[in-house]
Amino acid sequence: MNPGARVLDLGCGSGELLKQLATEKGVNGYGIEKDPAQISACVRAGVNVIEHDLDRGLSRFPDSSFDMVVMTETLQAVASPSDLIDEMLRIGEQCIVTFPNFGHWRCRLQLATLGRMPVAMHLPHEWYDTPNIHLCTFHDFERLVADKRLPIIERHVCDGGYRIHRCMGPLRNLFGTIAFYRLGRSNSP
Repeated sequence: MNPGARVLDLGCGSGELLKQLATEKGVNGYGIEKDPAQISACVRAGVNVIEHDLDRGLSRFPDSSFDMVVMTETLQAVASPSDLIDEMLRIGEQCIVTFPNFGHWRCRLQLATLGRMPVAMHLPHEWYDTPNIHLCTFHDFERLVADKRLPIIERHVCDGGYRIHRCMGPLRNLFGTIAFYRLGRSNSP
């Protein structure tokens, strides 16, 4: 991201990412968060934050308001991920989406051997109290992106600490903990 870039972070939590981007990249960032405790943390950290529920959409923002719209590990917790991606690219030139990969071998193993919904570092909740309502895999997300005819500008397979893995072939769905995608706007009707 370039210095001065206008960045919106959806589900920004405590504002840690925006604070880092402002310090290291000189971006002009804003966050959206619905949790009052996280909003207070943003304010204490000096991060610009707007209280808003992403399930209500992003209609308050005009087209092309931002250079980049970021959503880290929030996609799986919104009511309509497909619609939110459309909105992200309406208000931003590009977007970055990350999510926990439900196709990871540990998730598969828990389902296969224990017959239970997986609980892992990036999926830490039991099935009955999870905010994660739309779990997906690399393959699922790429099918959605293809259906929308959105260009994938950049993609990475990451471990739990957001370190990039070299595994980009067919095994990424099995070994990647976190999916990272940078998308552009569709050039087709």
